[in-house]
Amino acid sequence: MIAANRPVQRPASARLLVIDADGRIAHAPRARWLDFLRRGDVVVANDAATLPASLHGVHARTGQRVEVRLAAWRPPDAGHRYAFDAVVFGAGDYRTRTEERPSPPLLRPSDRLLLGPLHAVVRETLGHPRLVRLQFDMPHAQFFRGLAAHGHPIQYAHLREPLAMWDTWTPIAAAPVAFEPPSAGFVLDWQALAAMRARGIGFATLTHATGLSSTGDSALDRRLPLDEPYRIAQSTAHLIAAARAHRSRVIAIGTSVVRALEHAARHGGDVRAGDGIATQRVGAHTSLRVVAGLVTGTHEPGSSHHELLRAFASDAVLSRAHTALDALHYRTHEFGDSMLVWRRARDTIRAQPEWAAAAA
Repeated sequence: MIAANRPVQRPASARLLVIDADGRIAHAPRARWLDFLRRGDVVVANDAATLPASLHGVHARTGQRVEVRLAAWRPPDAGHRYAFDAVVFGAGDYRTRTEERPSPPLLRPSDRLLLGPLHAVVRETLGHPRLVRLQFDMPHAQFFRGLAAHGHPIQYAHLREPLAMWDTWTPIAAAPVAFEPPSAGFVLDWQALAAMRARGIGFATLTHATGLSSTGDSALDRRLPLDEPYRIAQSTAHLIAAARAHRSRVIAIGTSVVRALEHAARHGGDVRAGDGIATQRVGAHTSLRVVAGLVTGTHEPGSSHHELLRAFASDAVLSRAHTALDALHYRTHEFGDSMLVWRRARDTIRAQPEWAAAAA
């Protein structure tokens, strides 16, 4: 695979590799992804908007330059406002490959990081030189004004030009809680939503605070994904319940949706509405309760996203898919091509849901 190096969300040339429930592989233009769905299916997407979560500044104790990449929301201490787990690098920016970025100065509890108008305190270190828990003590409006004024989208060296915030927002972006874009949602546009309705395919959203895809350190990458909060609306839970009652399929747009839905269904198998924190690792030994299909990017073996694909397809099938992606020069990373992977031994639709008939 080759890296997609321009931030174009829906290029006309984008391709789709499809793995069916029997492990067969097919290829199609990505614009045709809805052709692989059928009446009664329900598509669920992540509507999280992306924060400008890359913050440059100074480690106050040493005077050294640092870059902070916010990675996960955490509950604040009593009397405080905002807390995050964050990955900290030394001097430099995205133009240097993440794997080659220098380490930060030695970080200690109570150290202050001066990040433009934002001041953060290291609350604790988290077992790795780059990973800390930060506390920001300032009112809500002041924090988000400072973030908007000083922050930038998290970016990697495969993209040549600086990202604008709107490059990272999907067409359905709503609450600003994600640290990197839920980029599988780039396949969506308003025409796709209208086509779903016309074809009797349900559509719903949830909000999941998507975290980092890479830290530049193999040991720390093995800890990804971090625990990530999500929110599922009652209407989304009801639509999923209706589809499953009629043996219809639920298709996740992105790995973050898989994590949220499977976590919300961990007790009894029904998706529960409300807030939660996805703490589980989805992988080869996961028995999927809810999601039958996944639209996602193309992922390198060994990455946390690729590990999640092992819940849908065998290692042998994924190996063949990776060979095909390489041979046909599919593009990887967030603005690259896509995959549609169906779960093995998927359920058979036995009846058409009433809402699907009403939409016809």
